[in-house]
Amino acid sequence: MPDILGYRAKMGVVVPSTNTTMEPELYAMAPPGVTFHIARLYLAQTAIGSAEAAQAVVQAFHAALGVAIRDVLTMEPDHLLIGVSALAFMGGVAGHRRFREALQQTTTVPLTTAAEAAIAALQCHGVTRLGLLSPHPPMFDAHYTQFFRESGYEVVTLHRIDCPTTLAIATVDEATIRTALREICEARVEAIVQVGTDLVMTRLADEAERWLGLPVIAVNAAILWQALRTRGLPDQIRGFGALLREH
Repeated sequence: MPDILGYRAKMGVVVPSTNTTMEPELYAMAPPGVTFHIARLYLAQTAIGSAEAAQAVVQAFHAALGVAIRDVLTMEPDHLLIGVSALAFMGGVAGHRRFREALQQTTTVPLTTAAEAAIAALQCHGVTRLGLLSPHPPMFDAHYTQFFRESGYEVVTLHRIDCPTTLAIATVDEATIRTALREICEARVEAIVQVGTDLVMTRLADEAERWLGLPVIAVNAAILWQALRTRGLPDQIRGFGALLREH
């Protein structure tokens, strides 16, 4: 029998334990009959201000990932959303392939990563010149750029919002993000891709597409969109960008 609340799909979601954004954004975007069930990757430290601290966070994510997936699988999800976007891009296309293969060794449940969702979203828009928006430490810049370039896109510019801790990402205000988006747009990009599932971006991306006149792909919206379409759910959802509204 179908789940009473998640009668169309039960989505398992894996996020860092400090992430306070992805879950509420998913529920804001959720179509009827789709529910989300969160597993948290334990993160003892929040500092990401230095390369050493950022590397320690990456190692903590890898160490906790298997446990989080194990836990969320007990509710028998129909699909898994991997909400740790940085891990999906590390090592470029080959790194993403290894990351996905490792995940598939833990479960046969269909899953969506940020990297594959971003590429699928870009293919809908038919663009090649990208601007990237990241709230992550400098060590991730090369990984993001490598992944998109190896996927056939020109990364014209990457704008990084400096956040000293993982918790600080969710406190970045709209004015700061608007300024970043305008600066990226000045590089004459054809689309903007935002990474970092803890950055509050889905509603702002919808507005930004109107005043910038180009696609603005918010990572949480892209992950949800890819998962819904993979599940055969065609709902067109307004207020979170052209991706969910039109594709």
